[in-house]
Amino acid sequence: MIPLFHALFQKSRYLTNCLNEVLKQHNLYSSQWTILYCLHTHGPMTLTQIWKYLNVEAPSITRAITRLETLGWVQRIDGEDKREKIVTLSPEAEKRLPAITKTILAFEEEMVGSLTVEEQQQFISLLEKMKG
Repeated sequence: MIPLFHALFQKSRYLTNCLNEVLKQHNLYSSQWTILYCLHTHGPMTLTQIWKYLNVEAPSITRAITRLETLGWVQRIDGEDKREKIVTLSPEAEKRLPAITKTILAFEEEMVGSLTVEEQQQFISLLEKMKG
């Protein structure tokens, strides 16, 4: 029997590589998409909130946000504390998000289309049941 985590990591890398190929048409990588999705779902967030939510090291998020800002996807605005920066989607990102979401949903359908709706729900439940 294949160890569970080995199978999970292998599939995760495969899906990430495939998603990166799909997102090329939007000039994005999957790691950037996760940040955009996070901001779209939760609204403006601090860098700390983003890296804690995504379980990614702070320097990686800072670099990714800087890159997304340079590309025009996000904006940083001052928080209540001047040292704190709030990250928000740019108007351009808001405009482009529906097309990207359509691409992501088509990709998801291609990847999990062989699973029934019940199997997909069970899979999500099993992932949520794991510690962490």
